Amino acid sequence: MITSFGTNASRKVIATLESAGHDAVFVGGAVRDHFLDRIATDFDIATSASPIDIKRLFTVTVDIGIEHGTILVVLNGERIEVTTYRAGKTKLDNSQTHGTVFVNSLREDLQHRDFTINALALNLNGELIDLFEGVSDLQKRLIKTVGNPNERFKEDALRMLRAMRFSSVLGFDIDGATYMAIMQNANKLREVSVERIKIEMDKLWTGIESQRAIQSVSDSGLADYLPLFPRGVGSLMTCAPFNSTTEGWACLMLTGGFASSEIAKAYKLSNSEKAFLSDVERAFQSRCVRLYEIEDYYRFSLDVLIIAEKVFSILYPDEKHVSEKEIKKALLNMKIRSKEDLKVTGTDLINWRNERGGQWVGESLAKIESAVLHGKLANDMDDIKEWFLNDNKREE
Repeated sequence: MITSFGTNASRKVIATLESAGHDAVFVGGAVRDHFLDRIATDFDIATSASPIDIKRLFTVTVDIGIEHGTILVVLNGERIEVTTYRAGKTKLDNSQTHGTVFVNSLREDLQHRDFTINALALNLNGELIDLFEGVSDLQKRLIKTVGNPNERFKEDALRMLRAMRFSSVLGFDIDGATYMAIMQNANKLREVSVERIKIEMDKLWTGIESQRAIQSVSDSGLADYLPLFPRGVGSLMTCAPFNSTTEGWACLMLTGGFASSEIAKAYKLSNSEKAFLSDVERAFQSRCVRLYEIEDYYRFSLDVLIIAEKVFSILYPDEKHVSEKEIKKALLNMKIRSKEDLKVTGTDLINWRNERGGQWVGESLAKIESAVLHGKLANDMDDIKEWFLNDNKREE
């Protein structure tokens, strides 16, 4: 028996549901992580109560997925997902779930979950409900579907990629029958929306066994049904581990020979992700021509330069390489890191010359910026003023 599992708010949610005559238990990743001695954060609850019942029992709720039985309960500032027991789902395709079937039995709910390690439940008294040997598989470090893997993947083809993601994040092996079913059903992945695929890939990139997971994605045939994901992943695997999701996407882009715009469109990346990949792409293009120069250190961030150099060293092992230490030192020695670091502004130039502003202001600031960047002019207001007003032979 486990004592004091969950937060005060999540325990109160279960107690409220039980007081109203409903069954309610903790489920999902928090229960799994508890048995892995990992810090649990989000405490999800499954219940026999209907979505309408849940909404009636709590003052503040949000319909984040009411059609699938999920209501967000906000209690004491904590956001807790509460989901009605559900079984099989009728599907028009794998991009969305349609016709969710709600049930009163926890067993029916758990037997339709993806993997045994995710089919664990705990009641408010701390009693474990483990109907499918999930704890045993946690101890074996094994990703195994609940019941027939073909049935589980038929219910939701994304689960095949989720197996790879959990293998990466947890460092677990994939059960033989489960892996065989992934190979047999890999083509179903093309029916899954790219938004759902991206969520899994984001997590896969930063797992402790991302290299092995990438190899499994390729070997299982899933790579054939992922947007812009080559079967030949040797260089991509060598890039692992990744320090961030964006590093994973950037390495996929460069090792696969794709343009940043292609990856951004194929996986529907966010604007910030698009911008990061575009910077990595440009830094890599410069690096393929020459060693980094002062303009590169000025233009790109540390992460961008390190990733571009990392892939360059993998793809061109016989070329001269720049170490991370050298990159950091070069950035540390920069006179300025952006135009905002200049000790003068356009208003200063206008006042010094006593003229109306115009195109000349931007052009003059650009010249000052270049002179300071290359160490030809100190980043000091007095020095810049004297240089600006008196040196008619300023270097271009």
